[in-house]
Amino acid sequence: MEFRLLGTVCVDTQTGPLPLGPAKRRSLLAALLLRANTPVSVARLSDCLWDDTPPLHARTVVQGHVSRLRALLTGADAEMYGVELATLGDAYMLRVPEALLDSQRFEELLMLAREQRSPSDSVLILKEALSLWEGPALTGTYPSAPLQAAAHALEESRLTTVEQLAHAYAVLGEHHRAAAVLRAEAVAHPLRESLAAALMTALHRSGRQSEAVDCFHRTRRLLADELGIGPGRELADAYAQILRGDPEPAPDLPGRTTVGDGAGAGTPAGTGAGTPGGAPGLHAHPTDLLPRAPRGFQGRAAELAALSRAAAGEAPVCLLTGPAGVGKTALALHWARRAPAAFPDGRLFADLRGFGDTGEPTPLEVLREFLLALGVAPRRVPESAQAAAALFRSLTDRRSLLVVLDNARDSAQVRPLLPGGTDCVTLVTSRHRLDGLIASDAARPVPLDVLEPPDGTALLAGVLGEERVLAEPVAARRLAELCGGLPLALRVTAARLAGRPHRTLAGTADELADERSRLTYLDVEDTGVSAALRLTVQQLPPDTVHHFARLGHHPGSHFDPYTAAALAGSDPVVATAALERLAAAHLVSETGPGRWVLHDLVRLYARGLDPASGPDALVGVLDHCIATALAAADTAEPGGEPCFVLPEDYRRPTAVRDFTDRAEAMNWLATEREDLSLAAAAARGAGLDDRAWRIILLQWPYVWRVRDGWVPMLELALDAAVARSDPYAESRVRNLLGWVLSEEGRTAEAEAMLEPSPCLARRAGDRLGEATALINLAIVQAEQGGLDEALEGCGQAVALAGKERDAHTEMLALQHLARMQLAAGRPQDALDSARTAFDLGPEHEEAARRVLLLTVSGEAHLALGTQREGIRLLDLAAAEAERDGYDEGAVRSLEALLRVTSGTEYVRRYEQAVRRLTDGGP
Repeated sequence: MEFRLLGTVCVDTQTGPLPLGPAKRRSLLAALLLRANTPVSVARLSDCLWDDTPPLHARTVVQGHVSRLRALLTGADAEMYGVELATLGDAYMLRVPEALLDSQRFEELLMLAREQRSPSDSVLILKEALSLWEGPALTGTYPSAPLQAAAHALEESRLTTVEQLAHAYAVLGEHHRAAAVLRAEAVAHPLRESLAAALMTALHRSGRQSEAVDCFHRTRRLLADELGIGPGRELADAYAQILRGDPEPAPDLPGRTTVGDGAGAGTPAGTGAGTPGGAPGLHAHPTDLLPRAPRGFQGRAAELAALSRAAAGEAPVCLLTGPAGVGKTALALHWARRAPAAFPDGRLFADLRGFGDTGEPTPLEVLREFLLALGVAPRRVPESAQAAAALFRSLTDRRSLLVVLDNARDSAQVRPLLPGGTDCVTLVTSRHRLDGLIASDAARPVPLDVLEPPDGTALLAGVLGEERVLAEPVAARRLAELCGGLPLALRVTAARLAGRPHRTLAGTADELADERSRLTYLDVEDTGVSAALRLTVQQLPPDTVHHFARLGHHPGSHFDPYTAAALAGSDPVVATAALERLAAAHLVSETGPGRWVLHDLVRLYARGLDPASGPDALVGVLDHCIATALAAADTAEPGGEPCFVLPEDYRRPTAVRDFTDRAEAMNWLATEREDLSLAAAAARGAGLDDRAWRIILLQWPYVWRVRDGWVPMLELALDAAVARSDPYAESRVRNLLGWVLSEEGRTAEAEAMLEPSPCLARRAGDRLGEATALINLAIVQAEQGGLDEALEGCGQAVALAGKERDAHTEMLALQHLARMQLAAGRPQDALDSARTAFDLGPEHEEAARRVLLLTVSGEAHLALGTQREGIRLLDLAAAEAERDGYDEGAVRSLEALLRVTSGTEYVRRYEQAVRRLTDGGP
């Protein structure tokens, strides 16, 4: 199985390509593959499928495409290849091994080509990389802005690869081959100056000066006509070289890809810019202040490639950021040591100790070390930081240097240490985002996250030896997961095991599994996760530390400012400011707008800062869940009757999120489903049963919409209600759980679950709950063949709802009563019940309920022989269902129509509704 983005988007299997269907489904696959192994929200997918505002039924269409794509992958045995299309709350993730994705293989080959010392080997690998392309990237997808941007980025990478291949040919002296690969691309991209300059140079070195000059003038005219600009420096330099008739220069050293002369302007190769104190220009042995890189480096192919791309610009500042212990320094040193020839004038390194206990070096101390390394005599080093910085910039102006600035605290600490040359690369590592450096110096951020389990396991093997890890592969992977993919935690674990050769990996994993002692185990001497985090936290303001400590007690997997405020006892504005500071320090990560997460080990550290506040924080966040879920339920189903009795000691949050419409409320319930389940489980575990059942039951609008996987949580809610000896709660939970069981086809279990519910509601004085219980029980009884019992129960429900003057519940009971009367062969009674429901008033009519009442009325007229009126009502029901995107109702009404008429228009509409319902197609 292979997934292709470099050409027509497709999935190749042993039996041929999968029939992906319409362009929108192909676009959805492309959007998932572009972020393979990463959750992609429905909103992001909608942006990829529509240009403007997505239609109201966009979510349904996306779900349908996902369902069809999942079925195609299942039918192709995708699981055998490690491929899975998973649903994660309000997002989807396509898990796919990188080896199966052509764009990933393309990137890997580019990385491999850069590491080759032999130009001929580079040529072979680059040609193999380009052979993966079968046409323009993302062909066959909908031309939405996000997909077009992704296609442009992929095409840019391909063109850069073509230029690298041409350069490799030039190093081999095969300039005619370089010109051949460049010409086609230069014709296709006539305004890309780097292509034109490279082609001119290749033609010139092939002895085809007239063609090279013609290429320049053609490009110059195009730039003037199309863009109103003149040739850039690169194009002008190539033209000047041709006019001077310069001989072919010596090829670049491996690992340094340039286009043009290969020497600085006005600086003959092999000479320096001249330095005070007799400093040499290009040393026979270049300066190298890099410390030894840690052993056992693993993975990070994507980040290494990103660093290489970031370093390819002019005078780039690359910013490697990430949390404590994630391996920023190791990655920086590994990358810096990969291609020493890329920096012929040397490599400088300084630990700025921005997160240490020993104090930071002054800018002058760092600059003095750099200047001495560059050959400046000690007496010539200026005494002020400003003068030393100016001299450093002057000395590096015409050099090719790498400057690594490790552990920077903020942007101001870095700026005086930046070199001056356009061929210099600065690599900064920091636990903070350093947004100021991005703004002032166009620093290119490369964020660093934790290691995936395979790379974490490989890191363990690098320290412990492969034999020990291969002897316990499952335990090794479990260790990697318990360490959260954090390289520092993995190294500490490996260090403990290395000194205990008789200790098993499984036994160590069992020790780490205990959250109470995990952080203690992950500390050794002066190195460890807690120590690293402490150095980060100690620089934060007290209010931010307070919020951070309370976040450690959150039972869920993610949080927003409202959740953080509920945990800390603050308000969302204050909590947002604290979260921004924590994110800047990489203690929390923002995974989406207003959505944050904590690494597992960071969560344990935060919890340990203030363990006594745990119970108070838990109650705060549980009551926040109840308040927000109540607001969502009221917005999603206005006038509905959720569980509204709050716990006796309920603490209302300082602020509760507002929902503007039903779609926003339902989206929140979908997104928070997993976290609400975790909150309910935490409440049950803490003996807060009065919160547990409410948090689960308040999700009822979403339960009605997405009916899978609710039984375990509703059973937990039932246990909580029974533990409280609360008949009101038990009845309400049984009502919803019984309905879910019946929807899953488990009617016998549903009937047993629902039978006690009316009596429990009666004991609690909950008449509306009793009416709802009677309706749900009647539906199940009718399915089981007990139609008489069902009719009686629905009649009782109508009476109860009428006494309570609750039109919504009364209309619901009448709708089901009418359906059962029709099934019992009493069409006139069914028609009367439907009319009574309509008479309750349009303000109580939900779109779906109106469609169902119109349908049963139409079917009743057909049964009574008034066919024209029956067809009219069914046609009206189908039209309203189609207008409101209620495909299930459209199918039901059109099915009834087709039993009495075979009109081609009805057949067409029925087939379209079925296709929308089953396939999600537009």
